[in-house]
Amino acid sequence: MSLWLLNHFSTFTLSVVTVGTTVLVAVAGSVLLRRRHPSLADGEHNDMVGVTLGMFGAIYGIILAFVIVTLWTQLESTQTIVASEATDVALIARDAAAFPPPVRARVDAALGEYVHAVVEDQWPRMRNGQPNYGATSEKLQTVYDVLQAYDPRTPREEVFYEEAVGHLNDVASQRRARLTMAEQELPPLLQVLAFGGAAVLIPLTFLYGMRRLRIQLLFVASVAALVGFSLLLVFVLDRPFAGELSVSPAPYKEGALERYW
Repeated sequence: MSLWLLNHFSTFTLSVVTVGTTVLVAVAGSVLLRRRHPSLADGEHNDMVGVTLGMFGAIYGIILAFVIVTLWTQLESTQTIVASEATDVALIARDAAAFPPPVRARVDAALGEYVHAVVEDQWPRMRNGQPNYGATSEKLQTVYDVLQAYDPRTPREEVFYEEAVGHLNDVASQRRARLTMAEQELPPLLQVLAFGGAAVLIPLTFLYGMRRLRIQLLFVASVAALVGFSLLLVFVLDRPFAGELSVSPAPYKEGALERYW
C-alpha cells in the first residue's frame, strides 16, 4: 500500500493529505472533548498534563529524530552505492579501450546490455519493492564471460585487464548491495513506536485546557502539524527507490555510459 501511494502521488499531495488529515483529526478531537467535558477549559489538570506531555514529547521526539536520521542515512548510502556501481561500469568501458577492437566491441556490447537491464528492467521492480536478482545476473555474467575469454598479450593490456576485472568485481558487489537496499524497510517495532507514539502524543494535547478555544486549537494544530510532517518524512524516506525523493538511475546514463543510450 505504501509503495503504491509513493509511486502514484506526488510528495506535495502526500504532504497535504498527511499533515492536513492529522491536523483536522486533532482539531476535531479537541473540540469534541471540550464540548463533552467543558471543565477542561479551566485548566485544573494542566500541571500534571504539562509534565506528562513534556516528558512523553521529549522521548517521542528523540525516537522520531533517530528514525528520520537513520532513514536519511540509508537514502544517502543507497545513492552512494548506485553512483559507485555506475562509476565502476564506466571505468570498465574506459579500461576496455586498451583491448583489441573485437574484444573492446564485445565488452561494450555486454556493458550496454547490462546498463539497459538495470535501468529498464530492474529499476521498475525495485520501485515496486520486488527486486529480482535474476533480472541482471545473465547480463553481468556475459561481461564476465567476455573478460574471462580474453588473454592479454602485452604488459599494457595486462594492466588494464586487471583493472577491468577489479572494477567488474566491484560492480557485482555494488549490485548486490543495491538490491539489498531495495528490500530494506523500517522494522515493525520502530513503525509501532513512530506511528503509535503519535496516536498517544496528539490526544494528550486535548487535555491541556485553555480558556480561549482558538488558542487551544492553535496549540493542538501546531503539535499535530509537526508530528504529521515528521511521520510524512518517515513514510517517504522508508523506501529509497519509490516516490519523488527516490534514488534516480541517472548515473547509468551519464558520462562514459551516455553512449549506451
